[in-house]
Amino acid sequence: MGRLFGTDGVRGVANADLTAELALGLSVAAAHVLAEAGTFEGHRATAVVGRDPRASGEFLEAAVVAGLASAGVDVLRVGVLPTPAVAYLTGALGADLGVMLSASHNAMPDNGIKFFARGGHKLADELEVRIEKIYDQHRGGEAWDRPTGAGVGRVTDYDEGFDKYIAHLMGVLPNRLDGLKVVLDEAHGAASRVSPEAFARAGAQIVTIGAEPDGLNINDGYGSTHMERLRAAVVESGADLGIAHDGDADRCLAVDAAGQEVDGDQILAVLSLAMREAGQLRKNTVVGTVMSNLGFKLAMEGEGIEVVQTGVGDRYVLESMKEHGYALGGEQSGHVIVLDHATTGDGTLTGLMLAARVAATGRTLADLASVMTRLPQILINVPDVDKSRVGTSPELAAAVAEAERELGATGRVLLRPSGTEPLVRVMVEAADIEQAKAVAEQLADVVKSALG
Repeated sequence: MGRLFGTDGVRGVANADLTAELALGLSVAAAHVLAEAGTFEGHRATAVVGRDPRASGEFLEAAVVAGLASAGVDVLRVGVLPTPAVAYLTGALGADLGVMLSASHNAMPDNGIKFFARGGHKLADELEVRIEKIYDQHRGGEAWDRPTGAGVGRVTDYDEGFDKYIAHLMGVLPNRLDGLKVVLDEAHGAASRVSPEAFARAGAQIVTIGAEPDGLNINDGYGSTHMERLRAAVVESGADLGIAHDGDADRCLAVDAAGQEVDGDQILAVLSLAMREAGQLRKNTVVGTVMSNLGFKLAMEGEGIEVVQTGVGDRYVLESMKEHGYALGGEQSGHVIVLDHATTGDGTLTGLMLAARVAATGRTLADLASVMTRLPQILINVPDVDKSRVGTSPELAAAVAEAERELGATGRVLLRPSGTEPLVRVMVEAADIEQAKAVAEQLADVVKSALG
């Protein structure tokens, strides 16, 4: 069996790759692995289970709940809530395990399962490996040790989860949003109730789009991967800003009053300055990834803030933050982690904090975001090459060195092998877009000749 867990849980086409049988089996395996690890020792085990609005989430939720209860775990079923809400509730309710059913920004036919450990943190890699191993053993016919009688898990609908999560968001908001008009694009996803409620309670005048999930329309033309409707709605309604989430609302992108997109790097820049001003930016450092725009790094250095860069993926950002005690990190895609208030990217929290900065300063979002200038970034995928030799080819190393000399201090080159395909990604940034294109094309040609 190939590895099931990717960088963000188990994901695939629902009822084809991700079946009810797989969901049930993984849930039983997770319960047994955590029991063996001592997580449940001395008390009756509890899990929080939530989902996004996908139609497939209904039967997958039933499978997960059945698997956990059959393994002796009591289940608190919280219904449709964002991923960060399930993570928060796992910690706040003292649960031993959290499970979120979502495929994030993927199209509706996909779905996924993500497990959270006690406290709402991502399950350790070694536990995921163990869950896969145990699942595979029992899939082959080995019998489970099953509780009976009073030992089976009980299932409860925990309707208070919505209000508890909203109260958490209100409790960490630095100031109210009175006087702001905000357009919210919910991607017909998990935050369709949460985000409008939170912004309204915070005092904002809100306009919502993409907030009518029917189980089939998640991410369909709305949300952080489809910003066109939000840009138009902000301009048409005369709003101060717009906020876009993805299907499970762990991302946030924004739009200023003129309809210009404000990406994750710019949001991080604005929040870095706000948190430093409030004395909350620990070690005067913000964490990004190697794909963060060079303009972000230059802007933060100009403000005296250190930037630490990790591999691509919010899991690596979070690992660095936890290991070194940093308070803020994120990705260009809009995954922003404020570690004092969330254990994962939280799109609603990020949007609230960004709007709060606009309200507190009286400055426009465009003005705040202008602290950094996005340098043109060209990305070329070079397929059908030996990606394993990216770091060892002398010809490629010489070409990269020459490109870096040509670009100087206001340019950057990044060659990155794909994690899932036989291709190499060539990324070039420069102050001039034509120069970036020319250098990227030259390097792509060298990649083809050297690694083809």
